[in-house]
Amino acid sequence: MKAIALAAAAAVALAQPAQAYLQFTTTRAGESIVLKWPRSPVRWFAGDRAAPGVSAAEFQAAVARAFATWEAVPTASIAFQFVGPTGAEPFDDDGISVVGFQDEPGMDRVLGATGFLIDTVTGEIVEADIFLNSAIPWSTAPAGDPAAFDVESVALHEIGHFLGLGHSALGETEARPDGGRRVIASGSVMFPIAFGRGLIHDRELQPDDVAGVSDLYPDGNFRRQTGVARGRVTRGGTGVQGAHVIAFHQATGRVVAGFTLDRDGGFQIAGLAPGPHIIRVEPLDDADTESFFSRRTPVDIGFQVTFHTRLVVAPAGGEGDMFAVMVTPK
Repeated sequence: MKAIALAAAAAVALAQPAQAYLQFTTTRAGESIVLKWPRSPVRWFAGDRAAPGVSAAEFQAAVARAFATWEAVPTASIAFQFVGPTGAEPFDDDGISVVGFQDEPGMDRVLGATGFLIDTVTGEIVEADIFLNSAIPWSTAPAGDPAAFDVESVALHEIGHFLGLGHSALGETEARPDGGRRVIASGSVMFPIAFGRGLIHDRELQPDDVAGVSDLYPDGNFRRQTGVARGRVTRGGTGVQGAHVIAFHQATGRVVAGFTLDRDGGFQIAGLAPGPHIIRVEPLDDADTESFFSRRTPVDIGFQVTFHTRLVVAPAGGEGDMFAVMVTPK
């Protein structure tokens, strides 16, 4: 086994779109291999450090609730086992997976991060660690604290990375005077920018998150009960790479999204509820494109939001007919 450590930022650069969301991958002999845990339950330890306003016990309880939320997804087969508190630090490459506070005052815009130790031959995750930055104010209050970020919400996002999921682009932001961005709406816990202080919206998974974890760790019925939409996005006859493609289920309002994967503009969105979907194609302009793709990927954002002219049907247990969406320049 050849193992390699990946920090979260590096892992995101290696993420490749797969089905309906970004999954972390490594490359072997030119082939992308999806990163995932080889067996369940996945064992984790809680760091014994406290942070201002949050005791070690409160931190452990909030993180345990976040793990339980992912484990409760009915179409996924992943489970977790809390082993106990530890004095070990996250990112120590010590053979145990630790979730804990670390004081990183120089990273004032980083709430938390996830790192991996992986088998580069099989793509198996050997160890994963999560840190939350204790230089930032935190809370575990049931209704949130307007002066602090919510531990459970941010832990839920980081555990998505811990499982092998990258970022979703289902969110809307607006520019802040300090040059950052503020989230005004989100359709996925895995959106790369967190809600502000005091908000607890991200304690609950959205359909896009459920589709992502279920595709990585499917139960016996997931693929039989869901469908795939596949197609191509073009502009002037040329494929558009890095476009965000959103599928709205007409009956339930469920939203699952994907990306065009290559210069041909091809995409497929898996994990869709059977039935007709409205398809919307948009540029990645609500977050830095490097939150989703490697900086080497030529992401095209020079086109207008476009709806497909017809409903697209995702059949249960199969793939729908190929279709094309033609976008126009901005």
